[in-house]
Amino acid sequence: MCPSYKLSIRAFFNFHLSFIIYIIIILLLSCIIPNNFEFIIIQIVTGFLVLLINKNIYKMSSLLFISLIKIPVIYTITFCSITLIFKGSLENISLYNFYLFFLNGILTLFIHPLIFIFEKLFNITSDISLLELSDPNTPILRLLSKKAPGTLQHVLTVSNMAEEAAISIGANSLLVRIGAIYHDIGKIKNSIFFIENQHNLFNPHENISPKESAKIILEHVSIGVQLAKKYDLPNTIMDFIRTHHGNSLIYYFYKKQKKQCPNMRIDKKFFKYSGPKPFSKETAIVMICDSVEAASKSIKNPSHTNLKKLVEKIINNKKNENQFSNANITLKEIEKIKKVLQKKLITLYHTPSIQCPK
Repeated sequence: MCPSYKLSIRAFFNFHLSFIIYIIIILLLSCIIPNNFEFIIIQIVTGFLVLLINKNIYKMSSLLFISLIKIPVIYTITFCSITLIFKGSLENISLYNFYLFFLNGILTLFIHPLIFIFEKLFNITSDISLLELSDPNTPILRLLSKKAPGTLQHVLTVSNMAEEAAISIGANSLLVRIGAIYHDIGKIKNSIFFIENQHNLFNPHENISPKESAKIILEHVSIGVQLAKKYDLPNTIMDFIRTHHGNSLIYYFYKKQKKQCPNMRIDKKFFKYSGPKPFSKETAIVMICDSVEAASKSIKNPSHTNLKKLVEKIINNKKNENQFSNANITLKEIEKIKKVLQKKLITLYHTPSIQCPK
């Protein structure tokens, strides 16, 4: 049953941390089990091989295959190998051991309900649940596709960029990808007020004041949180909705308001997101990628140089605004993210670098 238990741990933690937890559990159990040395060797080798051979345990079909095939086979091979090494023969092996190995595989089938119980009890989100949210047929994503198709394309592009950036610094790439997909669901309401959904149609912001425009734009965060609660999205996903703009200022409408009312004092609070700022590497990555992807659409000449400068400018602005002050992300990691995004944008816009003639 120990590899089965390790698989349930793996659903919540990365490979290295889950293996350390597993070893600790095995060592504790060995204190009350006879033949403890044999027990430790078999369980550690088996548990390690189960995950090493198949790290993708996020689908139920994969769990079934691991349960019914891999665990009994690996147990059998490991047990026979250790018996052969220490006793030099397989003659005295009892068939009872093999029945236990098969039973161990069957018990793995209880992992999925066990993970569900852990999620509800401790308010945490497993990788399996995150992958289920990536299904485009979830009700909220279907609604986003219907009401704001431009936004759907935007979040999918952001999710691809953010996933690559997360991989480059060792962050949780799956969490980043799913968080990026859902970060803008608040644009379902008043979708036409967001440029990606206008499709060269008349801009409704032309008929209202900059202050009213800013109010509509700012509201997409709170609306997104409300929708996330309505559709039972995990708190870890809601964090991306809350933080993807931090407490930044909507400069365009703020400057427009100042231009229209040059003799009035303009209060920035009407043009500023309420936050909070990103408080993890993952939420910081989505903030950066969201801003970079949106800004890249406004470039008239998406050349190699201009795209590099754009990424540099966006990230520098976020640093100057102290948007990363609560996130455990380093300057070195930000530089890695910068390079990844520059490459992604260049690939996206198919802009080859300009080489000097010889």
